[in-house]
Amino acid sequence: MAALPWLPVARRLLSIGALLGVSTAALLAGCATEPSKPAVPVLTPDDARALTIRALPERLADRRGWATDTVAALASLEIPLTRAHLCAALAVTEQESSFQVNPRVPGLATIAWREIDAKAERLGIPSIVVRTALKLDSPDGRSYAERIDAATTEGELSRIFDDLIERLPMGQRLFGRYNPVRTGGPMQVSIAWAEQHAKRRPYPYPNDGSVRDEVFTRRGGLYFGVAHLLDYDAAYDALIFRYADFNAGHLASRNAALQAAISAASGIPLALDGDLVAPGRDTDKPGATELAARTLGRRLGLGDGAIRRALEQGDSRALEDTAFYRGVFELADSATGRRLPRAVIPRIALKSPKITRPLTTEWFAHRVDERQQRCMTRMAAEPS
Repeated sequence: MAALPWLPVARRLLSIGALLGVSTAALLAGCATEPSKPAVPVLTPDDARALTIRALPERLADRRGWATDTVAALASLEIPLTRAHLCAALAVTEQESSFQVNPRVPGLATIAWREIDAKAERLGIPSIVVRTALKLDSPDGRSYAERIDAATTEGELSRIFDDLIERLPMGQRLFGRYNPVRTGGPMQVSIAWAEQHAKRRPYPYPNDGSVRDEVFTRRGGLYFGVAHLLDYDAAYDALIFRYADFNAGHLASRNAALQAAISAASGIPLALDGDLVAPGRDTDKPGATELAARTLGRRLGLGDGAIRRALEQGDSRALEDTAFYRGVFELADSATGRRLPRAVIPRIALKSPKITRPLTTEWFAHRVDERQQRCMTRMAAEPS
């Protein structure tokens, strides 16, 4: 399922099952302990490419190119070339774009105009003024309005907004220097996240343009998508939690498990959405998870400040080393008489103009997991 261009899936809307008990959550949870496992064979690049070609759809154009770019992404990120990792990358790509470098978005022009009009209204600019300004010719000879009407992919729309912001005062007035197209490429990765990743780790390809431009290419889209999926530290014992995190944010599955433990220890129902600190503008105001956690303070021997500092590490493995994290699970395990899961798929309802039926992060994670299993089966089959 492709993410929206500038209206990304609502990361922090009301979670499904917000008031369900922890016992129900456990039925949908997976354990994130680190049991001993047999060593997984690591493939050579040649074998990895051959198996990836075998797993790709037969009618896909340039299967060899797709395989080469997928293997190169894993190798350059120093992620082991295993069948599971290859199939994880292919499964997310299939789910997000059906192996389209620049997937078409139905009704994209309508969505674009709706965003432009909404931004103009927030700024108090009459719609007729904006529409008139966008009738000016753009660098390719067509007016900006004509190009917006003809746009069918995020890549096209991103280039239009780049031109509009750079060359048109109205564009700068509406959007400043911020291109509102936020995701792109065959894995629908966040452009802002890709830009941050490129600062931490050098991009491996020659590039005269921007990271944004590269996200809309096959090689760049796969590279940054694989990085978002696999290039972060998590103690998960199943890839399905990374699929959930791909949709909900890094370590959201770990955080949802902590929320379940806080609920079990405190008796207070919580939305298992992976948000440990209240999102949005009121970050200084304690949210439901923090308030529930504070009720455990005396039993943990921790004050509100220590609890807050621990919860603020929700995007890092360092949270797991805190006295708060360890203490909450000790209390929860004791209260339930069993070891609670250390990873739970977050329950988040996905909202966007493109979604016409109820969808959740759990649905996304299981859908990708099914694709990954089918990919593994295709890799294991004897070549015809």
